[in-house]
Amino acid sequence: MQSIRDFESLFGYLSDESRPRVRVAVVCPHDDHTLEAVEGALAEGFADFVLVGKPDVINNLSLLSDHADRVELVEVDDPDEAARVAVGLVREGRADVLMKGLINTDNLLRAVLNKEAGLLPKGNVLTHATAAQIPGRDKLLFFSDAAVIPFPTLDQRVAIVADMARLCRTFGIETPRIALIHCSEKISPKFPVTTDYVELRQRAADGAFGEAIVDGPMDVKTAVDAHSGEVKGIVSPINGQADALIFPDIEAGNVFYKTITCFAGSLNAGMLMGTSAPVVLPSRSDSTRSKLCSLAMACLAASSK
Repeated sequence: MQSIRDFESLFGYLSDESRPRVRVAVVCPHDDHTLEAVEGALAEGFADFVLVGKPDVINNLSLLSDHADRVELVEVDDPDEAARVAVGLVREGRADVLMKGLINTDNLLRAVLNKEAGLLPKGNVLTHATAAQIPGRDKLLFFSDAAVIPFPTLDQRVAIVADMARLCRTFGIETPRIALIHCSEKISPKFPVTTDYVELRQRAADGAFGEAIVDGPMDVKTAVDAHSGEVKGIVSPINGQADALIFPDIEAGNVFYKTITCFAGSLNAGMLMGTSAPVVLPSRSDSTRSKLCSLAMACLAASSK
């Protein structure tokens, strides 16, 4: 498989008629952006849908006239019940991906994280990964965690790196270059995260993450720009060609996410990882295009299991 370097290539790869379509359960598809993303995925041809929501909304959708054979409706009035029903569909194998519509994130996560009937296997770590298509960059940039874990422990960082390595390979990157991000390249007990990075590097060298290059601490510019490393005299196997960035905490990751979106025109896709099936958890402010790309990312992950 050639590496998928942008979202258009992802759509093309998923839409190949030889590939089976992924089935997505959407919780409360009551807003225009979610429905437009569903219509986009139906048009691209890479997903079928189970829409779980209010009867007066889902029974009157215009998309049913063109795609009735690829859309199933499950009528549920209450949002919490809709979340439980949709999670149940995934657990039963009747859907491969879960997607959030017009429902509060906390309500959806209660169903996802339910110990008896949810989607997070015991011992797994719930994380969030983003794929960003940034103008001027010739490949997608992956990063984590911008949405779930405030201040990761070492064990959580191990899970984050492992998830990121798997996600990169899903996109055809055989040996992902994963940069451990900090404000400088120095290891210091003043910044405990840098000592965690030493342990992560050692685990990578021992093969804990499969075929992957893991190095840091380093700043973002050094991770993605070889010239910056040369000027600083930094020698790293990342060599300014990072495929993925691991941020020290949610504050850094979230600020980066919002900054590249607002000031660089980045198109972002995101999903939860660590769950037994991919979960698309978009923000209410995400564009239709962003939600469609997130859907495609989750469908790729689901079809690669």
